[in-house]
Amino acid sequence: MARRAEKLSVKQGGHLMRIGTGYDVHRLVKDRDLILGGVKIDYEYGLLGHSDADVLVHAIMDALLGAAAFGDIGKHFPDTEEAYRGISSIVLLEHVAELLKKNGYTVGNIDSVIIAQNPKMAPYIDKMRENIARALSVELSRISVKATTEEGLGFTGAREGISSHAVCILTNEI
Repeated sequence: MARRAEKLSVKQGGHLMRIGTGYDVHRLVKDRDLILGGVKIDYEYGLLGHSDADVLVHAIMDALLGAAAFGDIGKHFPDTEEAYRGISSIVLLEHVAELLKKNGYTVGNIDSVIIAQNPKMAPYIDKMRENIARALSVELSRISVKATTEEGLGFTGAREGISSHAVCILTNEI
């Protein structure tokens, strides 16, 4: 079956498409910066985590790594490693981009969503998209970032945390 799929891909331009999904969640706490998409957001709470706890970038990295069957961010950047304490998730995304490039993968597109009751994300989304596109060395048009609330429901609605989902397509010449 796999060889048949690869033959079909060759006939359709020689690229194998791979889809990945990612999810991340972190708790909101006092005395931490809120960083999403590499943007520092003015808010009274931040996300708790070993790195900068950027749930958006973490979900994107998991989607990319999953599409390539390279495991997850915990495998590549374990929270037991002091080198990653407080590190910018954009820096980690740059490492993922290099790994993908070394293995012949190209980002087709990424669609992501931030789930948070507060703060409002609209003023920051364009900068988030720019940061992610730059880290991955892709055109801005390949990166989608959206935001939604959960209408006061669940842990995000109760303002206990923020979560994010991401989906991506990778292509690889075969």
